[in-house]
Amino acid sequence: MKLAFAFILAYLIGSIPSGVWIGRTFVHKDPRDGGSHNIGTTNSFRVLGAPAGTAVLIIDILKGTLGASLPHLFGYNQHWLVLLCGLAAVIGHMASIFLKFKGGKAVATSAGILLAYSPLLFAVASGTFVGVILITSTVALGSLTGVLVTTIVALCIHDWVLATIAGVLTIVLFIRHIPNLKRIAHHQENIVHFGLYYALQKEKSENTKP
Repeated sequence: MKLAFAFILAYLIGSIPSGVWIGRTFVHKDPRDGGSHNIGTTNSFRVLGAPAGTAVLIIDILKGTLGASLPHLFGYNQHWLVLLCGLAAVIGHMASIFLKFKGGKAVATSAGILLAYSPLLFAVASGTFVGVILITSTVALGSLTGVLVTTIVALCIHDWVLATIAGVLTIVLFIRHIPNLKRIAHHQENIVHFGLYYALQKEKSENTKP
């Protein structure tokens, strides 16, 4: 009974639409009204600004961490339950009860699960995410590479529960990023204003000016 309650509570925690609530309360904007119309971190930075976007990032990560930590808080010692409850939080973010079962892509919330499950793996995934962005200036590629690397590492260390859940999340995230991948293929994806690719594009643009 306690375990079922933990799953439901994890889903509700994941359902908290931080981007929408922070935007409406402090910036008087809704991230769904601009940019990619997504409620997640990247679009919150774009529509709401850096301070609000940073708050959304932290809260979305902590949603996954708190949701994943519930089994331990309820007295369950099986470490794999961290992943299952964390997955409930991810489902909540993707299909929020507060947004008529719509939501974001859950990249930050997925990372939050790793923070509760294995801080070392969280560091590896976060480092991969940041490294790819510094090279490509593209958040979508950083997100997808980070979750893919997590799956590969889980397979290499024979953590089959993590590999299974990370593999499922990899497939789901790739599907939800199909529009981004199409824009990347056509060189139409929005890029961040830093990183190697951005610097090269800026230099190219300046060299072509009359």
